[in-house]
Amino acid sequence: ALGLFTGIGLSEAKARETLRNGVLSALLRRAVLQARSALGPTLDKATGTLLYNAAARLRDPKHLGFLVDYIARREILTDLQLSAALEYVRSHPLEPLDVADFERACGVGVCVTPEQIEEAVEAVIGEHRAELLAERYRFNMGLLMGEARSRLRWADGKTIKNEVDLQVLHLLGPKTEADLEKKPKAAKARPAPAEKQKVVVVENGEVGTETRSLLEQLRGEALKFHKPGENYKTEGYVVTPNTMVLLKHHLTITGGQVRTRFPPEPNGILHIGHAKAINFNFGYAKANGGVCFLRYDDTNPEKEEEKYFTAIREMVEWLGYQPYAVTHASDYFDQLYTWALELIRRRVGQAYVCHQKVEEIKGHNPPPSPWRDRPVEESLLLFEDMRKGKFGEGEATLRMKLVMEDGKMDPVAYRVKFTPHHRTGDKWCIYPTYDYTHCLCDSIEHITHSLCTKEFQARRSSYFWLCNALDVYCPVQWEYGRLNLLYTVVSKRKIIRLVETGAVRDWDDPRLFTLTALRRRGFPPEAINNFCARVGVTVAQATMEPHLLEACVREVLNEQAPRAMAVLEPLKVTITNFPAPKALEVLVPNFPADESQGFHKVPFQPTVYIEETDFREEVDKGYKRLAPGQPVGLRHAGYVIAVQNIIKDASGRVIELEVTCTKSDVAEKPKAFIHWVSEPLVCEVRLYERLFLHKNPEDPSEVPGGFLSDLNPDSLRVVRSALVDSSVLSARPFDKFQFERLGYFSVDPDSEEGKMVFNRTVTLKEDPGKA
Repeated sequence: ALGLFTGIGLSEAKARETLRNGVLSALLRRAVLQARSALGPTLDKATGTLLYNAAARLRDPKHLGFLVDYIARREILTDLQLSAALEYVRSHPLEPLDVADFERACGVGVCVTPEQIEEAVEAVIGEHRAELLAERYRFNMGLLMGEARSRLRWADGKTIKNEVDLQVLHLLGPKTEADLEKKPKAAKARPAPAEKQKVVVVENGEVGTETRSLLEQLRGEALKFHKPGENYKTEGYVVTPNTMVLLKHHLTITGGQVRTRFPPEPNGILHIGHAKAINFNFGYAKANGGVCFLRYDDTNPEKEEEKYFTAIREMVEWLGYQPYAVTHASDYFDQLYTWALELIRRRVGQAYVCHQKVEEIKGHNPPPSPWRDRPVEESLLLFEDMRKGKFGEGEATLRMKLVMEDGKMDPVAYRVKFTPHHRTGDKWCIYPTYDYTHCLCDSIEHITHSLCTKEFQARRSSYFWLCNALDVYCPVQWEYGRLNLLYTVVSKRKIIRLVETGAVRDWDDPRLFTLTALRRRGFPPEAINNFCARVGVTVAQATMEPHLLEACVREVLNEQAPRAMAVLEPLKVTITNFPAPKALEVLVPNFPADESQGFHKVPFQPTVYIEETDFREEVDKGYKRLAPGQPVGLRHAGYVIAVQNIIKDASGRVIELEVTCTKSDVAEKPKAFIHWVSEPLVCEVRLYERLFLHKNPEDPSEVPGGFLSDLNPDSLRVVRSALVDSSVLSARPFDKFQFERLGYFSVDPDSEEGKMVFNRTVTLKEDPGKA
């Protein structure tokens, strides 16, 4: 085999590399032997290159002999022709191929004369004559080549280049010294940052602009998905005699529109990983002018609750997406049941009723079912008995006859469950499984791109098999890597354990990474979307540090959250020489970097409160805040204060400062300015840290005692008597603020009249100790 491959011009290294690829080497061997039977034992290098490229680039090996025939007959002579031939057979998956149409598409028999090349080049140079004379040899000669080739598709490229060079020399003469000088580079205009580019968007009939996310920009370039109706061009897609008819009908229904779906199970709250799925499904459809369905996979009534349906849709809309339609797998139960009957009847029976127990068919190598070959009529009767409730749970299942990629044999299509369904009531006591339901619901809704996470790759064969077994439209399943975060758990079972043990309050506890928890903590949806965009859509699983998400939160809140002043650990300060007989009003900018966004008023009176940590009795090197002999400025107030007297309680703790104040414009510039409050509101502030101590709390090698043993005892600190300025009085739950010098905070729904509660969303800067 090594000699066979080096005999067609491959280097020994390339031949050995080819031999390591069993599929490629088998195809290439077939191609070479077929060509040698027609041309003799010696093949020239050009023919060998064409044979290698045909074997390496051909998607469907059944066309190999057909293409080798044309190469051997010298009717496909160039790589350009071969590329056209490969594209043609890929675009025409059904046999027989239209030979005349194929030959036209590949330029078979087309002879381009030297005269035709000369005329085409002459015409192109004539169109660019003025620019050529002005720029001379600095003109882009590749442009002339490209335009000439577009006029003579099958002409030899080298011949065209020689003709271009000849005619340019005739027009311009030999190169001069000036022609040899390097052309000065033009300064490039710097484009706006990708995430800030504004694009025109038409939605609900109204034209507006929005900031295009990084992910939306990637979708058109990095993700080379098939076009609607061209499903058959996808690797691994199974083409049947009826495929093209079904695709034509599909295009009639969709009009060539991209259709995706987000299919959550309504048995838990969505988490950060789902945010990526939502962004990908809804965002890919939106970026391509398509639509996305929100389809609840409600096939397991035992675990489904109405609150999950409501919360899922609420989170999708919170992230900024509107479903094209909200559907349920249960909408199609009647059709799915009809198809199950048809699957049993088809040919020798593509499905059968089995009585193996669940524990018998678990694992990777379960024994084959002794009922696999039972008669079709028997399976039909038994399936009807399942529907009528004559079998108990676990006594019978309907299984499909196929082997999946991971070796799993005959996946279950239906099982018995005597649980009323929230939408269909007691109508059914048999319910379809994911393996049976998902692809058929995609088919019914004419989904073009069924986007799912990598763990579903093993189900791709069953996805294609089932649609084709029933002879219905078959979408394409595409897999991408999941998004995981360190220092957290997201499984429903584990979150329930956290709630039951009192480690967290509920599903929306701000220490969790469910979407409801992130909303409650104050994470803006735009930040979550930006984070998903930066992670990107890769095949590999992405496990990210939480601080990367927090960085996205800071970026958004820096522009969205108005400033306010709050004090977590108050120290009373009395100004003994207050400059007015009554309280003053201070104008504070909502956004100090952009005062055009307005101001709010805060009272300033003789008694103010500062942070305990902003005062020290003794000054250390580098300490710049308030101390005896070291004045500080009060932010926004226009005054500098200096310590006059320190008042302590019986234990020696400082409880009050008496100070004097001086206007900032006459006082010596202080080393620092500190925040303060006056006539403040008393509020509760909840300060959150990571819930777990280790990066992977579910990893036994990292946390041998299990995730419940890894809880951070300092994950929540409650400050019950914090003070905040009165500008926040009218705030509502989920309103967000930057408390100056402290961090970003969000109003918690626990807030009541007279007692506001704030959650710290993130600190102003990343804590380097957490990196």
